[in-house]
Amino acid sequence: MANTPQSKKRARQTERRTAVNKARRSRIRTFIRKVEEAIAGGDAKVAAEALTAAQPELMRGVTKGVIHKNTASRKISRLASRVKALSQA
Repeated sequence: MANTPQSKKRARQTERRTAVNKARRSRIRTFIRKVEEAIAGGDAKVAAEALTAAQPELMRGVTKGVIHKNTASRKISRLASRVKALSQA
């Protein structure tokens, strides 16, 4: 339990930042899910559009410190390869 004024303030700040980061992470997951649903649906055009929308959202998560750069790059790469395979099939 926070006792000093500074530790109480840090607890308040942490609570606010946690809420913001949670919302950002949820938003990123939603964009990824839209791409995966489009891939599962088999529509290459919709999947490509969803991927184009998801890429900046993932990288924004990196700049805001929600996810690691390599994690975002890996997710984008794997989604892109799946979309590419779908469009070639």
